Amino acid sequence: MAFASDGPLARLLCNTQDLVESGAEATGAVWKLAERGRQLDANLIRLTPGRHVDAHAEPDLDVLLLVMAGDGTLTSPDRDQAMTVGALFWLPRGSRRALAAGPDGLSYLTIHRRRPGLSIRARPDGAPAPQQQDANSSGTNPRLR
Repeated sequence: MAFASDGPLARLLCNTQDLVESGAEATGAVWKLAERGRQLDANLIRLTPGRHVDAHAEPDLDVLLLVMAGDGTLTSPDRDQAMTVGALFWLPRGSRRALAAGPDGLSYLTIHRRRPGLSIRARPDGAPAPQQQDANSSGTNPRLR
């Protein structure tokens, strides 16, 4: 069926299975949604065995997290939850969580509304706000270990 469109066109971005397989040794963001004018952000994250994301809370955005490969544990204040292939988690804004990769590593896709512009604000635990990094700093995520 052919039809005319004045707006943006739907298109294939990538094959996530290929990304998961090709990034088996990588740690961090293997892929990011970078399309201009988007209203969503999405990231495919890979943690190698033994790596983890420190406990944190996202104050502004709900996040969907889909486990793509490997396994791990999602820890929240009330319990530990197994992260297995195909598991879909809802992480409501303000929820505190930590992630840990299992022995085969962990690959997961996060999807959320596009993050509002960056701003410096007080941390909820009362600790001072982190220092801004200069252009010569590493730019790595301090929560990823």
